[in-house]
Amino acid sequence: MAQVLEFSDVVVRRNARDIIDHIDWTVSEDERWVVLGPNGAGKTTLLELSASLLHPTSGRVSILGERIGRTDVFELRPRVGFASTSMARRIPPDETVLDVVMTAAYAVMGRWREEYDQVDVRRAMRVLAEWQLDDLATRTFGTLSDGEQKRVQIARSVMTDPELLLLDEPTASLDLGSREELLTLLSGYAAEPTTPAMVMVTHHVEEIPVGFTHVLLLRDGAVIAAGPLRETLTEDALSTAFGVPIALHEEAGRYAARARTS
Repeated sequence: MAQVLEFSDVVVRRNARDIIDHIDWTVSEDERWVVLGPNGAGKTTLLELSASLLHPTSGRVSILGERIGRTDVFELRPRVGFASTSMARRIPPDETVLDVVMTAAYAVMGRWREEYDQVDVRRAMRVLAEWQLDDLATRTFGTLSDGEQKRVQIARSVMTDPELLLLDEPTASLDLGSREELLTLLSGYAAEPTTPAMVMVTHHVEEIPVGFTHVLLLRDGAVIAAGPLRETLTEDALSTAFGVPIALHEEAGRYAARARTS
């Protein structure tokens, strides 16, 4: 399978501190990765590198066969879907859900006076239906619940049929019901043969969707473990990454973790 992401000895240094510390990592087109680690581990920075929003201090980052620093990132970025809380803050609260998703086809945030073809409207409505949002098409973004806003962000990120999908803590701040609803949708999406490679950042093993194939564990910007999910997500690796003894439980493809008490 072709590689969609390749990190080679990548370092990101800020204020004399390596927040990404000599990382080697590859993602193939048929893989679904979850990135785990405590606060400050470098997870979001890793995702920003993967979205070509950040250049490494040293080392090599290649995205969809294009090396960062030697390619036009403005041509590359439309090929990558990216959903994050920081991007959600840029969505006008009075924008309709349909327009939030549809404007992704033109790489703009916020509709002004643009005219869109009916093919764009139909495509946006299909995407909204896939994420159970079609009945919210005329609602404004600012009136939605947290769970609905998260799904709209993901729908926008897949509107352009990306070759790589990046999700930064998509279940953060959601209540239990909203979290489980979104994880079910993500599991179904991950199982589709036409779905692109996926990388999802989270703090919690409970938020790993069924069907994800690989895990990358970070601590202090360095890789603790990386590889196939079932072999790599272990109590020892989690304990090292989070700095406390962890007990891990798995049932039907879902995980739960707690501090070990004995």
